Amino acid sequence: MNTDMDGDLENQVELEEKTRLINQVLELQNTLEDLSSRVDAVKEENLKLKSENQVLGQYIENLMSASSVFQTTDSKSKRK
Repeated sequence: MNTDMDGDLENQVELEEKTRLINQVLELQNTLEDLSSRVDAVKEENLKLKSENQVLGQYIENLMSASSVFQTTDSKSKRK
């Protein structure tokens, strides 16, 4: 009779441990899914910002080439 109770107790402990591990795995899966979603969002934002930087860089380059302040002139270098 005592061995039956010990066996039941061991089964109960084993079942609780399995349940705990399953819950932990599920929690980790959810965390991984959340992190993966955040990484995807950051990648998307990064691509957007890179594109905006290229547009701004081209705009600045066009402004600089249109402005005489940023032009190198041959007459200045010949005077030196």
